[in-house]
Amino acid sequence: MNWFILSMITVFFWSGSDFFSKLGSPARDSYSHWKMVIAVGLVMGLHAAYMLIFGGESVTPRDFIVYLPATFCYILSMIIGYAGLRYIELSISSPVCNSSGAVTAVLCAIFLGQRMLGYQLIGVVLITAGIIALQGVDMSLDDERKRSDPKYVRSAKAIIYPLLYCAIDGIGTFADAWLLDGHIEEGPANIAYELTFLGMAVFAVIYLKAIKKQKLYNGPTELRRLELPKLLAAVSETAGQFAYIYALSSNAILSAPLISAYCVLSMVWSRIFLKERLTRGQYAAIGAAVAGIILLGFGDA
Repeated sequence: MNWFILSMITVFFWSGSDFFSKLGSPARDSYSHWKMVIAVGLVMGLHAAYMLIFGGESVTPRDFIVYLPATFCYILSMIIGYAGLRYIELSISSPVCNSSGAVTAVLCAIFLGQRMLGYQLIGVVLITAGIIALQGVDMSLDDERKRSDPKYVRSAKAIIYPLLYCAIDGIGTFADAWLLDGHIEEGPANIAYELTFLGMAVFAVIYLKAIKKQKLYNGPTELRRLELPKLLAAVSETAGQFAYIYALSSNAILSAPLISAYCVLSMVWSRIFLKERLTRGQYAAIGAAVAGIILLGFGDA
């Protein structure tokens, strides 16, 4: 399948993962990120089992070792991102996190020798500029608005989470592109990642139950209200990951910044369903990112 179509499938599902993860990450639950790890690990483990039993895939201990650099960065960045959702709106967290695509594109150009055509470079610049602008526009909101709405009062602790995610995920995506370029096949890489995430889910259960003495949920009401969004986020994350790894192996230098634009859809969902307000500047930044996506899509066609 074409790298652009695979990238857009990833954009759709990962924006859904963003949205449902935010719904399942209440500020009062200091362990919500570990509960997200449990949900994602469970779904990924089930998908890996299906692919091993019915999908004709296989995985070896070597695959786990070879893919470990990418796996480590991905899982660490996701845990940090889930933790940060308790402190900051989705419409801010997602654009900052997804500046990582620009980091990956630069690393691929420098170390892997991948190059872009003129129109592709313009598309990537538009997407990257839109993502960065989404962050800058919001952080420039006037002090009066921040004081009048506690939701917009942020601390250094709030913004450090998405910034860390951006750096670690960008390095992980570069490692992924490098490893998929002759060191490991897409199928075994994805299964190794999913089974490692399942292992992290087991660790999270032990950590919460045996060490922290925490309940995974408080009664059936919380189970329905918080755990269902986590499971939907996990399904979306797994579906997006499956398409993502094939898009990245096909054309890393373009798919990485394009997939980063899933924050645009995340902002749309946050505006419609979470009632997070968008400014004219944010709409303009979204428009720039969409223009870059269209340019990449039609240009490649």
